[in-house]
Amino acid sequence: MTYSTDLQVRFRDIDAMGHVNNAVYATYLEQVRTDFFADVLSENLADVPTVLARLELSYERPITLGQSLTATVDVPRLGESSLPMEYEVLADGERAATGKSIQVFIDPDTGGSRPIPERVRKRIAEYEGLDL
Repeated sequence: MTYSTDLQVRFRDIDAMGHVNNAVYATYLEQVRTDFFADVLSENLADVPTVLARLELSYERPITLGQSLTATVDVPRLGESSLPMEYEVLADGERAATGKSIQVFIDPDTGGSRPIPERVRKRIAEYEGLDL
């Protein structure tokens, strides 16, 4: 199931060319990821021991001030310690960008990777319709 959240283009997001600066798109993905953790997992992402190991963005069309934004995220599969996520950013209902990220669960004491906690794995699999 695709998770989505509505976003707002802020004046500060706009660059000298009159559209959303490329770096801001990473913030949009971060927001939908944060909301996914809160709503689907009942977790504050800041309290979950993960690191962003990879981020990939592809831009399809510019976003301008005043457009209505929605960001979506899906988890296509579960790794042992990694959580791959796929995104779309829609401006006025049209795809403006796509992205992929990988969150890695870490052991806070060692900083090394650790398996995704079973409760998190089960909840994501249930929400996304994934086999465990």
